[in-house]
Amino acid sequence: ETRFTSPSHVIPCLDDGHVGSSHQSRQSSVLRQSLRPIILKFEELTYSIKSQTEKGSYLFGSQEPKPNRLILNGVSGIVKPGELLAMLGPSGSGKTTLVTALAGRLNGKLTGTVSYNGEPFTSSVKRKTGFVTQDDVLYPHLTVMETLTYTALLRLPKELTRKEKIEQAETVVSDLGLTRCCSSVIGGGLIRGISGGERKRVSIGQEMLVNPSLLLLDEPTSGLDSTTAARIVATLRSLARGGRTVVTTIHQPSSRLYRMFDKVLVLSEGSPIYSGDSGRVMEYFGSIGFQPGSSFVNPADFVLDLANGIVSDTKQYDQVEINGKLERLEEQNSVKQSLILSYKKNLYPTLKEEVCRTFPHDQTVVTRSRAKSSTTNRWPTSWWMQFSVLLKRGLKERSHESFSGLRIFMVMSVSLLSGLLWWHSRVSHIQDQVGLLFFFSIFWGFFPLFNAIFTFPQERP
Repeated sequence: ETRFTSPSHVIPCLDDGHVGSSHQSRQSSVLRQSLRPIILKFEELTYSIKSQTEKGSYLFGSQEPKPNRLILNGVSGIVKPGELLAMLGPSGSGKTTLVTALAGRLNGKLTGTVSYNGEPFTSSVKRKTGFVTQDDVLYPHLTVMETLTYTALLRLPKELTRKEKIEQAETVVSDLGLTRCCSSVIGGGLIRGISGGERKRVSIGQEMLVNPSLLLLDEPTSGLDSTTAARIVATLRSLARGGRTVVTTIHQPSSRLYRMFDKVLVLSEGSPIYSGDSGRVMEYFGSIGFQPGSSFVNPADFVLDLANGIVSDTKQYDQVEINGKLERLEEQNSVKQSLILSYKKNLYPTLKEEVCRTFPHDQTVVTRSRAKSSTTNRWPTSWWMQFSVLLKRGLKERSHESFSGLRIFMVMSVSLLSGLLWWHSRVSHIQDQVGLLFFFSIFWGFFPLFNAIFTFPQERP
């Protein structure tokens, strides 16, 4: 039995009771306490969904249920603190489903086990986990600094003062290289703002504010140029070197990005075909008889071709272009099955042995973390603090709608018209006055209500 020891390239996390002169302020000491290494292990994960039956089949009396569609099939792996794991695979291979399952956000029945330091997913683990979705969920009319400041006020612990929380947001802005655009609005579909890479870094910064021990990202480089993508992955690698466990899905990395990964998990139609060190990918596939067409090839492109069942670099692409369809579909399926069987025979036994023999922490650390479970389950801020911050953020975001020139003109016009109708009205015309009061109540009741109706769907998580 072997216990886990931190790699030499990982910055060790400070002990909870450690007090030293290296801490610049009470702010940094409080944030250091929230960073506890997490070993992520997942074994034999299988996930399937029900296939929808065609509506026309019921008309002809055919009610045979379709087989379930298998999204994940026996996926296993382990990620230790200080490591950056990249999940590769073609579109529809199950990468997003897997990272969503590891984040504890997957609906439906998931078979297999996912453990965090040997324990299941709990609310305490959730507060130590950062999850960045593929689509950036940001308020378009807030600036970069306002977005991170409101997040800091909501999610940082109550032991920090307001000034210290704002300083932490400024530190994240500086670390992620967002100083130049900190006063620019985020932007969206109808308003111009910061670039896509800067928007992605803001999403990462929101999760980095709470100093997560486990960081999960879904397609952080999608839609970005190679230079911006390399900057994002370099940021993730530096975060991993700080003692965090980082897992990301990536669609088509360049060779420069691939060299930054510590581990690689390759999926083909939900089944793994490789799991291990990124530097041994070419050696492994060469040992089972799959060689690239040229010596100067991107390892990521090579494994993605294999995940699609394509062995040669040019022959099958030319055939598709000439014939207009894929005539070697059976051969591609046989290549995929061969790769899956080779994984189960050569890689899975070693991986399973590593998963079983790795222990998360020293027993004293585990005992201490369990003793402090009552403190970690508390909310970081009070109910009143959350309400006030959310109210200020909502007013700031909606101010462009509530105080627009068109809206002010409409309200003033209705007020002026109503005042003229009420002016010099006689007491004998009581019915007209009652009708005007009814109009006032309906207008001022439904006018703000329509704004709120369209707000709720946008605020849903």
